[in-house]
Amino acid sequence: MNKTAIVNIESVDIEGKGIARMDGKAVFIPGALPNETVEIEIYKQKPKFDLARVINIITPSPKRVTPECPNFGTCGGCSLQHIDFHAQVEYKQQVLIDNLKHIGKVSAENILEPIYGTPWNYRHRARMSSRYVRKKESALIGFREKGSSYVVDMTECRILPKSVSDLIPALRDLLSTLSIKEFIPQIEVAAGTAVNVFVIRIMEKLTMSDEDKIRNFVDTHSTLSDPIQIWLQTKGTDTAEPFYPAHTPPLSYKIKDFNIDMPYFPTEFTQVNPYINQLMIKQAITLLSPEENDTIFDFFCGIGNFTLPLATMVDKVFGIEGNEQLVGRANANAKHNKLDHKVTYSAANLFKIDDAWLKNLGKADKWLIDPPRDGAFELIKAITPEIAPGRIVYVSCNPATLARDAEVLVNEHGYTLKHAGVINMFPHTSHIESIAVFEK
Repeated sequence: MNKTAIVNIESVDIEGKGIARMDGKAVFIPGALPNETVEIEIYKQKPKFDLARVINIITPSPKRVTPECPNFGTCGGCSLQHIDFHAQVEYKQQVLIDNLKHIGKVSAENILEPIYGTPWNYRHRARMSSRYVRKKESALIGFREKGSSYVVDMTECRILPKSVSDLIPALRDLLSTLSIKEFIPQIEVAAGTAVNVFVIRIMEKLTMSDEDKIRNFVDTHSTLSDPIQIWLQTKGTDTAEPFYPAHTPPLSYKIKDFNIDMPYFPTEFTQVNPYINQLMIKQAITLLSPEENDTIFDFFCGIGNFTLPLATMVDKVFGIEGNEQLVGRANANAKHNKLDHKVTYSAANLFKIDDAWLKNLGKADKWLIDPPRDGAFELIKAITPEIAPGRIVYVSCNPATLARDAEVLVNEHGYTLKHAGVINMFPHTSHIESIAVFEK
């Protein structure tokens, strides 16, 4: 029989699990909040920590709320809906500070006010799983169940745009009628400024009847305010192409403060939250403090999310990205926004560079870094005094790798961590976007 106990919750970890201590060991408890007293059942014991589940909440936290989404608790997409929205931001800010302290051995001179926006209907990019269940005679479309490969039986999703969430039942009905219903593993959603695109991954060829049903679905549910386009993807993301209608307004998002229009393909990486993305760009550029004659490097530049706004303010920006396809898209976006005379893009694997490569790239006045979860360790290590920029703005989606890289910047390269703070790009989830400023 598993051991039970009553514990007091001291804090939360990076994934939103409550942390208690028993006999000198940390106990991680999903769903428990700081300052709560809970009865737990320990179901797994490790040498350095234990894992437990909540049996009963004896003294609830005042920051505990009733989750609004009917899928919460089953769906693996959100893990923090039981926490007051503003408290979620507070916890994420504390996770960032703790990571900088314990992993990076650094602290920021100033903690920035957190950036956050609406808690619902924010996710304009999503990859949802699909599965036809014979016993139910229905296709399921949604996120995976928590800790499982099963697809949640959902008819709505509160974090998707309402126009997309409202289509889940109709999409389920559509897939259930297709001849290849058992060979459709996912649907990718990209909700742009002027069109909502659904990319259906198919592992078998559609029949003519299937094609007619998809066209009818679009004709039935597409509106002037929320037009729909279906794409089909047969293998990798490079095989995705428009199916119906063949031509629509381009998929894009706006960066309004800089008068930038950003076309993109639905399978390309873009930030999931366009509202917070605009605030993040404005914050990053304000912190970078670009001047007209500055030369700026934008590492991990993607399709130009930061590069093009910067190009409206300075004479020369260099964007470096590891994905050749994204470099092509970035060049097209620079031309689309009539900024190609100010921007130069190049492709390089930034996880395999050294000081010689960086020295050959040349010296810039300021850097902007926006890496994936793995961080920018090789790039940071490669900095030498000759090419070190005066200021680095580092946008991170993983506070642990940001802290690791901050230790090198501060303790080896002599930078000062001037500012740090969180950006709540993913409300109700444990994902933490953050921003930090380093100065020589």
